Amino acid sequence: MIANNGPAPFSHDTEAVEERESIDYSIKISLDDAKSGNAPRTVRVYADGIYDMFHSGHARQLMQAKCAIPNSYLIVGVCSDELTHSKKGRTVMNDAERYEALRHCRYVDEVVMDAPWSLSDEFLTKHKIDFVAHDDIPYGAANCDDVYSHIKKRGMFLTTQRTEGISTTDIIARIIKDYDMYVRRNLSRGYSAKELNVSFMKEKRIQFDEKLNKVKDKGKALMGKWKEQTKDKKDEIMQKWEEKSREIIGNFLDLFGMDGRIVSNYESNITNPV
Repeated sequence: MIANNGPAPFSHDTEAVEERESIDYSIKISLDDAKSGNAPRTVRVYADGIYDMFHSGHARQLMQAKCAIPNSYLIVGVCSDELTHSKKGRTVMNDAERYEALRHCRYVDEVVMDAPWSLSDEFLTKHKIDFVAHDDIPYGAANCDDVYSHIKKRGMFLTTQRTEGISTTDIIARIIKDYDMYVRRNLSRGYSAKELNVSFMKEKRIQFDEKLNKVKDKGKALMGKWKEQTKDKKDEIMQKWEEKSREIIGNFLDLFGMDGRIVSNYESNITNPV
């Protein structure tokens, strides 16, 4: 088995070819024997997909495929741009980027480029595939309700589970939701409106909004700084006012005698003539 100390090889690379040629494919293995670890040779498991914007959901699916069977060798087939665009639609990453992403997943032992949409017996035999790993949801295609139906009938299907809450579609939806924020960020990083497929007017509006927000943020920062600087002065003014108010109140109370009558120098002079 190939040592996992670097990127996984492509199926046409020497390491992958030697590994494949070392397998006696005449020895058939049941899924029960494979899972129990009683297989007499390395078990070759195949998983396929688009793997656009490779994420944790993809990695978890491949982890399940790799770890479900002891002494397994995981081959991952990745569909090309041409096939994917004709069958499913546009991708964010091109096929070269998607191939390379898979090569660096720790669970992957080999990558098949330009993988087929449906698996023929010839393809299974060529790559000496024992089991095909995929989630159990029927995957339809033209004139077929489930492209894995014949694999399931032959007892070669290894079921994996989807990871809820994460998919390429979910990630793209998040980007679309915060579209302006990502455009604004990339414009500030030096990307042109043409590269981002943004109109001239939209570019100027986003740039204006960005400058306006910077002015607002600067204003808030200055206001906060002013408040901090004047805080001590405010405390000093309040303290002086409290002292002055006590003095005023004290002087006012001094105008009254013990019996509550106003005492003044005039009254004092009358009652106590010199």
